[in-house]
Amino acid sequence: MNVPVFINIDLESQAEELRGYFKELGAEISAERSPKGIEDDLHKIIGVCDVAIHKPDAVPAEVEEVLNGIVSMFSWVTKEDKSGNLILALCEKLFKAPNHEIGLTCLKVMWSLYQSLPEVSPMRFQVYFYLVQLAGRTNQVDLVFKDVDSFKSQFLTSPPSNEQMQKLLRTLHSVLLNAKKSEPASEVMIMLLGTYTTENASQAREEAQRCIIASLADPDTFLLDHLLQLKPVKFLEGELIHDLLKIFVFEKLEGYQKFYDNHKEFVTGLGLKHEDNMTKMKLLTFMQLAETRSQVSFGEIQKHLQLADGEVEDFLVDLLKTKLVRAKLDQANKVVHVSSTMHRTFTKQHWNHLHQLLTNWKTQLTVSREHIGQLAVAQVELMRQNQRATKAQI
Repeated sequence: MNVPVFINIDLESQAEELRGYFKELGAEISAERSPKGIEDDLHKIIGVCDVAIHKPDAVPAEVEEVLNGIVSMFSWVTKEDKSGNLILALCEKLFKAPNHEIGLTCLKVMWSLYQSLPEVSPMRFQVYFYLVQLAGRTNQVDLVFKDVDSFKSQFLTSPPSNEQMQKLLRTLHSVLLNAKKSEPASEVMIMLLGTYTTENASQAREEAQRCIIASLADPDTFLLDHLLQLKPVKFLEGELIHDLLKIFVFEKLEGYQKFYDNHKEFVTGLGLKHEDNMTKMKLLTFMQLAETRSQVSFGEIQKHLQLADGEVEDFLVDLLKTKLVRAKLDQANKVVHVSSTMHRTFTKQHWNHLHQLLTNWKTQLTVSREHIGQLAVAQVELMRQNQRATKAQI
């Protein structure tokens, strides 16, 4: 363990100081060191360290120094099973911090503990699980979670079991939602659903439904086709929630309106707002209209999006703000000139088209490089000829 030393004294004296300190606070612990060794000392010290954490007039700086002293002693525990039990015991004590201020202190100590653990240690996952929960209670989730990619990289060396990862992702998703971080929460939920297979997809039924509802309700989420590939979402095929998702992936505004007319209570029961759904479906409908066209008339937009006279221009202004479409308004001719639009779905045909574009681009780069090389050779030869001609004149 790469543990920083917080108290610059020998281990025996450190154990005695901690024992004496907790005894003065009223803890049931002897001031003398245990004859059984450092593991037993740590076991007893951790067992009573909460007297400092729960002290009514606790000073955060003092609590932090004492707890860091305990953390620094872990490096002396050579047996992994014993050190693991001691680490979990300390995390349990830190997690029960009585108030926000001391909670922040305990979070800092737990973070130091986490960073001190080797990347191969399975305890990293256990400590991180406590970190996520304590970070949620203290509103410090940014300390322990930056983004999904960084999150994944933390457990590459010592990956947890699938069940452990699912438990962590559920907790992390809840913490992110409570912190009003809907976008990363959605990414974490999708990652969670991706851990299920066809055999156990039914176990994530409720989570799949919550994921669909959250994605539909999010005003900034428009690309939804990737959800259809998740095993727990596929398990919902044939149900109304799955039918509604497919409408947002493939169909136009009239398709949603028909569904809503037939299932108003269902949509309302999901907590979705019909007006918000209409707004999103209008944007998605225009994206679909513009996918294969460079020009769309105001009349077509008004017809397909069921807009009143005078609403087209306001809609287009709102559309351009989303950056889903790049276009210019030609108000004189009542048309929209589309330069690019984001595809609602990315099918195999789209991947093949992208592959062809990249292949052509690579070929053009190769040809350009060859031409540049030929020009360079010709330029060098011309320079040599000029030099020979100059020497001949002399």
